Amino acid sequence: MSELSGTGAGAGNGKDGGAGAGGGARDRTFLVTGGNTGIGRATATALAAGGGRVYITSRSAEAGAAAVDAIKSAAGSQAVWLLPLDLASLASVRDCAAVFLGRDEPLHVLINNAGVGGQRGKTAEGFELHFGVNHLGHFALTMLLLDRLKASGSGTQGARVVTVSSDAHYGAPGIDFDAVRRSTPSFTGQREYAVSKLCNVLFTQELARRVSDVSSYALHPGVVASDIWRRVPRPARAIIKRRMLTVEQGAVTSVYCATSPAVAAESGLFYDKCAVRAPSRVATPELAELLWKHSTEWTGLG
Repeated sequence: MSELSGTGAGAGNGKDGGAGAGGGARDRTFLVTGGNTGIGRATATALAAGGGRVYITSRSAEAGAAAVDAIKSAAGSQAVWLLPLDLASLASVRDCAAVFLGRDEPLHVLINNAGVGGQRGKTAEGFELHFGVNHLGHFALTMLLLDRLKASGSGTQGARVVTVSSDAHYGAPGIDFDAVRRSTPSFTGQREYAVSKLCNVLFTQELARRVSDVSSYALHPGVVASDIWRRVPRPARAIIKRRMLTVEQGAVTSVYCATSPAVAAESGLFYDKCAVRAPSRVATPELAELLWKHSTEWTGLG
């Protein structure tokens, strides 16, 4: 799974406007979900090239292994590893976290990048697919790794959780907490995608309110020609992918939020093009607290 991503300026950009981690990644450990493809892979490559230790996740062991080799080659670094993860299964999320924690090393930045869009279905636990993968799986992963993040957060950079949202969240009227427990009702899945991206923003805000020693960031990556739309019907996919950015351009804001000293003291904000942007008016503290309550009940975490 890979997520949409977008452009930004001033994040230590690489050539052709791509992502560059500058010195903010050196000697720090990152975990990037969906790092086997799309902007997740571009993000992982930038972090590894900047001197970071990088773990990527993938549902497919074969695709993940190939991505690790490609990232190592492109970044000129051997400090890249694979973790198996299927965000549509909370059991898989628990297993992934256990494998990482078993390695007994710090985690400075978790990048919740993976996602689905334009699909229909439900997760192993019966949640609407977009909600279950884009929000609930990442909520569970963050909670399972939160103590390690806290323990790793000393220094000027601190520990961070970066969650890739979308400006699609502006189109969500709110959250129907009954609907997210059923299979995707709409034909295109775009309505459900927007709700899941609103959940990303709300999760970031509530995490910032509840956890003071880990900084959290949500971002709109822009519209990128990534694999996230691979299952959208072909005519619609052709329209969606017009004028999209490259995955390297798309990774810029993710890398910025993950590494820039300029945002080290900030938390709970929404970013677009490496700058703070006001989120949807629907993203209220009351809705964020309610989402957190349901998420903790449904995952048994937090």
